[in-house]
This record gives sequence, structure tokens and C-alpha cells, in this order.
Amino acid sequence: MALFKKHTEPKAGEWYYCLQHKTVEEGLQCPAKNRFGPYASRTEAEHAMEKVKERNLEWDADDEPRGNPPGA
Repeated sequence: MALFKKHTEPKAGEWYYCLQHKTVEEGLQCPAKNRFGPYASRTEAEHAMEKVKERNLEWDADDEPRGNPPGA
């Protein structure tokens, strides 16, 4: 039994951000390795890279040490 269902048919209204072409695409136009999504709207897909930058900053902040380590 397969762990992942192969998704070959795009659903109407699925939007993706293509990392290779740096464009928003409707449906499955580029390989999965080159896209973020699906997004519910074109606008969400257009802001995909902004969201990535925000999350990276949040994760970097979580990695910074806070105060003295236990036992110091």
C-alpha cells in the first residue's frame, strides 16, 4: 500500500508558486520539486516568498539562545 497518493489531476482553483520560473501558476504545470502550494487563491501564491521569509525569521529567532543555559 502506498504511503502517498499520487496527485496528478489539478483541482480547480489550485495555485502554485514556481521556484524555477519565479511565477504564479494555476494547476500542476511544473514538477513538485519546483513549486510551493497549493494555495487557495492567486494572491496567496503571489505572496509565497514573503511568507517563506517571515517564517525563516521566526525560526531563526527560535534558534537563538535565551538567557543562561540550565546549570550555568
